[in-house]
Amino acid sequence: MKAEVWSLQADEVLAGLSTAASGLSSAEAEKRLGTDGKNRLTKGNGDSALRVFLRQFESPVTLLLLFATAISFLMQDTTDALIIFAIVLFSAVLSFFQEYRAGVAVEELLKVVGDKVTVCRDGREQEISAEDLVRGDVIVLRVGDLVPADCYLLSASSLTANESALTGETFPAEKRAGALDAGTVLAKRSNCLYMGTGIKTGSGRAVVVHTAPESEFGKISKSVQGKEAPTDFERGVQKFGAFLIRITVVMLAAIFLFNVLMKKPIFDSFMFALALSVGLTPQLLPAIISINLAKGAKRMAEQKVIVRKLNAIENFGSMDVLCSDKTGTITRGEAALSGAVTAGEGLQDEISEGTALPESLAVERERLLLAAYLNAKLQEGYRNPLDDALTSRARPIDGYRKVAEIPYSFESRCLTVTADTPENSLFHGARIMITKGALEEILARSVSVVNAEGQGVPLDEMKNDIETQYAHYAGLGYRAIGVATRTLSADEDAAAAKDQGLMFQGMLLFLDPLKDNVQNTVAAIRREGVSLKIITGDNALIAANIAGQLDMDVKHIMTGGEIASLSKEELKARVREAELFAEVDPGQKEAIILALKDAGAVVGYMGDGINDAPALHAADVGISVESASDIAKSAASIVLLEQDLGVLLAGIREGRKTFANTLKYIFMTTSANFGNMFSMAGISLILPFLPLLPKQILSTNVLTDMPEVQIADDVVDAEWVSHPIRWDFRMIRRFMLLFGLISSSFDYLTFYVLLRVFHADAGLFRSGWFVESVVSAALVVLVIRTAKPFFKSRVGKGLCFATILSIFAAIALPYTPLGALLGLVPLPGSLLAALGLVVVCYMVTAEIAKRWFYRNGNGI
Repeated sequence: MKAEVWSLQADEVLAGLSTAASGLSSAEAEKRLGTDGKNRLTKGNGDSALRVFLRQFESPVTLLLLFATAISFLMQDTTDALIIFAIVLFSAVLSFFQEYRAGVAVEELLKVVGDKVTVCRDGREQEISAEDLVRGDVIVLRVGDLVPADCYLLSASSLTANESALTGETFPAEKRAGALDAGTVLAKRSNCLYMGTGIKTGSGRAVVVHTAPESEFGKISKSVQGKEAPTDFERGVQKFGAFLIRITVVMLAAIFLFNVLMKKPIFDSFMFALALSVGLTPQLLPAIISINLAKGAKRMAEQKVIVRKLNAIENFGSMDVLCSDKTGTITRGEAALSGAVTAGEGLQDEISEGTALPESLAVERERLLLAAYLNAKLQEGYRNPLDDALTSRARPIDGYRKVAEIPYSFESRCLTVTADTPENSLFHGARIMITKGALEEILARSVSVVNAEGQGVPLDEMKNDIETQYAHYAGLGYRAIGVATRTLSADEDAAAAKDQGLMFQGMLLFLDPLKDNVQNTVAAIRREGVSLKIITGDNALIAANIAGQLDMDVKHIMTGGEIASLSKEELKARVREAELFAEVDPGQKEAIILALKDAGAVVGYMGDGINDAPALHAADVGISVESASDIAKSAASIVLLEQDLGVLLAGIREGRKTFANTLKYIFMTTSANFGNMFSMAGISLILPFLPLLPKQILSTNVLTDMPEVQIADDVVDAEWVSHPIRWDFRMIRRFMLLFGLISSSFDYLTFYVLLRVFHADAGLFRSGWFVESVVSAALVVLVIRTAKPFFKSRVGKGLCFATILSIFAAIALPYTPLGALLGLVPLPGSLLAALGLVVVCYMVTAEIAKRWFYRNGNGI
């Protein structure tokens, strides 16, 4: 069927599916089952475990480190090679399990389909496995049934369905047969039933239009089972790796070529160039990231936040847009009575039961609330969430006795209860008929109303005012129902009395209330530089009301209908402008997230329903709560054990600390390594011997890595966690060039001291530069790790200890047997003093350069 199924009449749907209202024959159903397959969700994307595992080695940084591993083996440095390989393997295994976990979400989706279903075949009702349903089957649904496929409703009797899993709507959706407009959004399609939703009341017959793979749930399944797109942090690491590969290849080729042209031994020149290229690689980057993330996850677990996907922590640090579902996330996901208004009250922008009124109207409001409570409390039929909201706060009803009831029906859309009241009540012992329901139905049954002076007047005099009042509160996002009463005589037959000739009492206003303290949390998130966007399947008016309570400046609301009319590029161009998205389906939630990412945002999404799974899967940071559906938790990266959005603030700050410490390592390793490699490459053209032996280069790396590995636990300045942190490769490149050249300049000063002042031979030269290189690299960490003057920024204890240990080891090593094995010789005291002076000058210069760098528009 080319037309939207909900826009067709029943006979058109049946004809399009080549079926009848009496259902299919068993033979035809068997034929269709063979063609279309089972009514079940597919598992996985077909990739084998081996293929998924090998995919973890595609990252440029990983390839570069594997190259470094091979070179270390080639140079017989087995220990270093094994360390690098172990780091790479650990990172790959971790990523493998993170990718493969998508299958868990699909397994949870499989649980939402019931085992059995009543189907009409061969002209009779029979029970079959839900997996054997086919398109064109006619099924019978009753209270408590799970809908086994996407269906078109043929007939219904007081039918409601709980569709919150798909739409986020708090209240059960009323269902009735009949064609709708083609542009009707999912949440308003009253003639359709969707797989995985539940029948709340009534019964109905429906024809299967889409089985599991093509159902709305099937679309969710497809979106959560595929490989996740790289997050902003992962894309940054990949770009950084590609950047280093380009530099490494150029330097390797240039160094090897120049050494050969200088007629140095080809093999030695080749090994020297390879050792330099290994020295340029950020060998500890995967380890630094893993340690950072593991420590961050541990700290967050202490705050009752479970990190299911480790790199989500650093994405927290980059996140500048937080999208959130409304129902159950920002709001409590339940109906609550916000207030009651009588016809004479006029219009108010804010409603509460405690609003001050003149005495006459105050009595009328109390009478309205009492009547509504009695109606909800005494009725014995279907109790909807509005009845539960009315009766949640107990009132004494001693002396009240129900004498008759007209149950709620979809035709009347009203519920009537007649009760005898005690003498001391607001109804003074009268027998009162109380009717509540849809406002238009209540007004149609009413003939009078109480005005602002507390006097009864004909309804026609105030009907326009009441309808204006209703439109006003609906515009504020409230769900309003009407209440009317009628006094019966003592001898009047209550069971035979009709709910006509009523006096209109007023309206009850309901709203899904905000969670406790959510306003303060949202305000704090904004102060952290993160903008909030609400994405909900609920209607635009209710969503706008919630946004207003959160003090959001909503200039433009985008609806599902509007989104459906836009191309991907048009949505990308407009998605940053809107702060509120309403009446959207699960696929549109995902499209909004992807459009925001394409527009350059780092996006977090918070949701707890099945309908949120695609968006959680697509976001850079998917956040759910412990009470959420299993599917939402499986698709999320972060799960909050307590429904306290305040822990998001801790997550954001923790992510920024983790990201900042990762960038510190990158600043250190790129600037120091680049400077040292540049120095070594240049001096190798002048010296008749290699400036450092390959084993000495690798030893230098080990000692300089000692402080750097402790950076994961370093203290982060408050200035670096006050805003979102993003990869900025132009800044990284400028930092590398500036501090690399400064480092290289002092290397050349060291060469001058060694060659011209101390006339060093090969052994003394290598030993002197080895010590200076390690000591300067260890100490400059203290300068580079902060944008402040280094003495004004608190240093982590581990980093401080590792720096001291690295310096001590470098100075002591030439005097030990191990140093002799490495080709190092003892240094005279005067040379140590001279090298110390060089290091001090280097530190001062680096501090001055750092201040200039950050004052000229650079920063994280």
